[in-house]
Amino acid sequence: MKVDDATTREKSPHENRGAPLPGSPPAASTILRPAFRPPVTVADAVFAAVEREGVEYVFGVPGSAITPLYESLRAKGTPKHILAKHEGGAAFMAGGYARVKGNLGVCMTTTGPGATNAITGVAAAMADSTPLLILTGQNATKGFGRSPLQDSTRLGADTVGLFSHATKLSVAIPSGERANDMIDRAVRCAMSGRPGPVHVSLPVDVQQQPVPPIRKRGTAYVRTFGPDPAALAEAARLIADAKQPAILAGHGVAISGAHAALLDLAVHFGIPVASTPKGKGVFPENHPLSLGVFGFGGQLRAEAYLLGTEVDVLVVVGTSLGELQTNNWDERLQPKHALIQIDIDPNEIGKNYPVDVGIVGDARLVLQKLVPRRRPGAKAKLPRERVGLKWGEPPPSTLNGKLDGILKPPRVVREMRAVMPDDGLLFVDNGNSIIWATHYFEARQPGTVFLSLGFASMGNGVAAAIGGQLAAPTRPVVALVGDAAFMMNGTEVHTAVEHNVPVVWVVLNNSGHGMVYHGERMLYGHDLGANKYQTRVDFAGMARAMGARGTVARTPREFRSALESALTQRVPTVIDAHVDPDDVPEPLVHRARAVARAIENQPISRRSPWTT
Repeated sequence: MKVDDATTREKSPHENRGAPLPGSPPAASTILRPAFRPPVTVADAVFAAVEREGVEYVFGVPGSAITPLYESLRAKGTPKHILAKHEGGAAFMAGGYARVKGNLGVCMTTTGPGATNAITGVAAAMADSTPLLILTGQNATKGFGRSPLQDSTRLGADTVGLFSHATKLSVAIPSGERANDMIDRAVRCAMSGRPGPVHVSLPVDVQQQPVPPIRKRGTAYVRTFGPDPAALAEAARLIADAKQPAILAGHGVAISGAHAALLDLAVHFGIPVASTPKGKGVFPENHPLSLGVFGFGGQLRAEAYLLGTEVDVLVVVGTSLGELQTNNWDERLQPKHALIQIDIDPNEIGKNYPVDVGIVGDARLVLQKLVPRRRPGAKAKLPRERVGLKWGEPPPSTLNGKLDGILKPPRVVREMRAVMPDDGLLFVDNGNSIIWATHYFEARQPGTVFLSLGFASMGNGVAAAIGGQLAAPTRPVVALVGDAAFMMNGTEVHTAVEHNVPVVWVVLNNSGHGMVYHGERMLYGHDLGANKYQTRVDFAGMARAMGARGTVARTPREFRSALESALTQRVPTVIDAHVDPDDVPEPLVHRARAVARAIENQPISRRSPWTT
């Protein structure tokens, strides 16, 4: 009598996904597992696309609506999943990974609150032009319109609609038949032109549907655009004829990997270079031609040079010239003769300042074409001095406090620079930490300082540093964060502990929101009473409770010793730096003036700590 295979043999875990592919061998006996190739599902197709991009890690928090994706990920074994403590932290980690790796970052969440929790991290990626693929679960299609739990369709929270305002593309995959093309389209959109995040919503039943055979694909996206020859020729002429040119380089230089091309152009023509705050590090700040940072938290020498009346040609590369990049759109930044703006996004050209020559194109390609061919071994001469500024002079700083005295934030940053190797990576969270790092930390190598100033979300650097360390496992990674920022995503330290990711968090513990505190005192002469903690938080204790090393530093000597030890030990470490809460960042005055103008043109109070 013939044995009925369908009722007695052991089932493959993939069998319920659909019928065997045509040509599959017949089922085996009750003893042997069937030699049967399961159909490729939508979930499988997602990770096939991710692997084609060389992605090593995905960051996420699971839930019922995304279970098939996790089933596929477990079956494949790659990429490795990093379980975050919050979906916002997962998105920030994916962004940090993408920025350091120069590749796609991937974040996955369940439907409803899982998706909405991630929106801030995705919006930050959009503002920072970071390529991110956010995968969110969705209720089964049979439940659409029937008030399912955590409804995220157009009749509920509408996650596709919500993400459409914070991404380059937000789509829902309707069926297995359309999955391959739509996933490819999303990845292509994230990586092409000006990079950015994309969102793909996957109904739970669609995740399990089979997809057509995957065709062979090559690289389907274009990352560079050729500049207009006429605009390029005019820009080259203006630069060559300039008597006192300057370059203002933004984050777009980092995105395109144009560091070497920028240095080559500056050295060939002897052009001083300033960077925007988010562009910090695109030009070596210990180079004779470096002006440091211009804008929020910047150096006085950059401000004196760019806002003086002598700059005749200004070359702006990879920046929108927004509020924080221009000291609140200072009109003096307009050069005497010509402003040349280079950006991959045509919408940024001339948006905030009149432009004489606009060049739409990838920063690296454009800058390379602006440098004339030279004879082998030929070197351009560097100017020794311009408008009375001494080149190579360190940024002015107020390094208050003796070696064993009270711990001041500028001293913390100086000790970090002294201890960290030049190729170490520094992630800076938002708040006063941005000013301390931008103003006092000297970036000596490209791609070593990471700020998220586009959306300026607190807690970003806390989590992004973990993704950055995973992308560069052999390099030391330090995160400089305020205590209020650490409170928002500090539980991700446990994520680092679980995967032995040796990030060092330096927490500037001043018992509250320092930037708000100082800003209110500048505006009103007093703070408004809603920015300070009643008690100082024990961050070192928090770290130890999560399995990390935790140390307290109250003096410069204690801090330096703690950082040296942390970088040597190579384990997740939190340094709880008790800093002076009344130490005011000098460059904060520019921000206070901008806010004062926005709030009914209110002047800065004469009783403010800035004027006293």
